[in-house]
Amino acid sequence: MILRSLGTLRAINQAQASISVLPDFLVPGLLSPPLYRRFSTTPKRKSRIGSATLSLPQEVNLRLLEPPPQKQRTIVRSEPLKTVEVAGPLGKMSVQLPPYMSLDHNQETRKASLNILDRDERKQREMWGTTRAYLNNHILGVSEGHTAILRLVGVGYRATIEPSAVSVQPEYPGQQFVSLKVGYSHPIELGLPLGMKASTPQPTRILLEGVEKEVVNQFAAKIRKWRVPEPYKGKGIFVNGETIRLKAKKIK
Repeated sequence: MILRSLGTLRAINQAQASISVLPDFLVPGLLSPPLYRRFSTTPKRKSRIGSATLSLPQEVNLRLLEPPPQKQRTIVRSEPLKTVEVAGPLGKMSVQLPPYMSLDHNQETRKASLNILDRDERKQREMWGTTRAYLNNHILGVSEGHTAILRLVGVGYRATIEPSAVSVQPEYPGQQFVSLKVGYSHPIELGLPLGMKASTPQPTRILLEGVEKEVVNQFAAKIRKWRVPEPYKGKGIFVNGETIRLKAKKIK
């Protein structure tokens, strides 16, 4: 037993000595792998979108509306929200502010900024940047407007703007319709949302204009859904600067 234990110790010492003389490029392979792997090696930085100031053009007015007073008999389940009204030459829009958020507006410098109560709380930080982005989009919408350009790529693909439709009933008086001919047996007719304009500078181009950015992009996605760009021939409806990488054809 003693001889066997001595032989075991001698073998362990020899193994340790052989590991100590390994080349440097083999040492990382013998080390235990880390428990987790970071996706990025750059240090974390907090977003600065919420704290960025808003610049107001001369023709845009910003107004903070206080919530209406609540009656004493009514049961208030949540704190009433304040409303920021943005008015410009192209229209009027509004955004609701959470209770923990405030707006500072300087009439002389035409600058506005948003503040929150606790910057260490995650929910407040997230809504801080989101609300600021909504306000900035509304300011640009009522002053300049938002646009989306759609390109129709394909043989025989074309679009027109029609005052009436055959397969769709108008939702409001004077509604226009986008008529698409994109390879189906019948034209696709889509009604424009209220407050949006559409034109066709070319038969294969559609220009959408509107005050609200979300509505413009949503309607552009609705049109694109009828012919999503495919990667083999590159045909489809492309929105703005959208591109697609072509795949090699499958040859049997």
